[in-house]
Amino acid sequence: MKKIAATIAVSALAATGVEAQEKRQRVAPQAVYETAPGLGDFTDDVLFGEVWERGELSPRDRSLVTVATLVSTGKAAQTGSHVRRALDNGLKPEEIGELITHLAFYAGWPNAMSAVTETKKVFEERGIGALANSTAARIVLDAKAEATRAATVDANVAPTASALADLTNRVLFGNLWQRPDLSARDRSLVTMAALIAIGQPEQLPFHANRAMDNGLARAEASEVVTHVAFYAGWPRAMSAVPVLQRVFESRDVASKIAAAPAEVKITRAGDGRAAAPEQYFTGKVETSGFFRGDAPARIGGATVSFSAGARTAWHTHPLGQTLFIVSGTGWVQKQGDAVVRVAPGDVVWIPPHVRHWHGASADSAMTHFAVAEALDGVSVTWMEKVSDEDYAQGREGE
Repeated sequence: MKKIAATIAVSALAATGVEAQEKRQRVAPQAVYETAPGLGDFTDDVLFGEVWERGELSPRDRSLVTVATLVSTGKAAQTGSHVRRALDNGLKPEEIGELITHLAFYAGWPNAMSAVTETKKVFEERGIGALANSTAARIVLDAKAEATRAATVDANVAPTASALADLTNRVLFGNLWQRPDLSARDRSLVTMAALIAIGQPEQLPFHANRAMDNGLARAEASEVVTHVAFYAGWPRAMSAVPVLQRVFESRDVASKIAAAPAEVKITRAGDGRAAAPEQYFTGKVETSGFFRGDAPARIGGATVSFSAGARTAWHTHPLGQTLFIVSGTGWVQKQGDAVVRVAPGDVVWIPPHVRHWHGASADSAMTHFAVAEALDGVSVTWMEKVSDEDYAQGREGE
């Protein structure tokens, strides 16, 4: 009998524990469970039961990202509850106020003003009085990076919108970004979140790089995209992924360059002299002096010497090609156009994807220096050889 009683007691405690756990996990308002029960389950089990528990961002940072997303997308009705959570997660009232101020510039004054109204209600609930600007020393921005940024604004914005360029340099970066009320890292964090949330991925490379320069780890930057997906929607997050991927790749390349000793490379005249592949050329053709720039450069080239009557096959270049005529007389033809004669000192530019050929004239050898950039490792696409009939057009045109 005692054993049965003990078993019943343990079962009761277990049931009570399960009920308490279920009650603790119910985060969404009751109306959600009654109207959209699936949404309630995902809110409890995935958003708060999984995403908010992930260690890639601290609870404080997740609150920064969430409030930034809500403010920038004008979700005033949801702002208050997350401001409460933000305070519970360690954000200072001054930091929340400065977040709203910062996002006025990135998401517009109306969204910021709406956020102020809801945030003030929470502050009054918590007994938080009127805030004042911080008297701490202003944040000092990297002088070299700022000079580069300002020069870019002056070159690209000032000619069209001079007042916007002035305000960008003087107010946005010359004042707002230097305010000590929010750290440089946190400003970058909320800016990234806002840009993703409002669907402005083209602005993300600059600010993602700035965020990581300001101390945001790569894993944290990735997690910002994941977190924002729940508050601004999957399409906005998915659009940001390839942009952030390119930022990561460019930083990897920059790190490799910085780690490797910078060397000037000289390719001597005649280095690697060899007969050109017969499948791509007609007649006697020699190549030498092959070179290729180190990443991130994509440029490469070689000296190509054609005997009289020799020429390339038809081909294209994904990013175009430049020919510097060194000696002799040559012919160049774009498909559908007449053959054009070229001589020493001439420079020929072939645009991307233009089908063409080039080589020596019928009566003279020709040497040119060819330069092209590679796209995804490919700098040329070879096609069929130039027929004798097509080549003869050059003689007819002279």
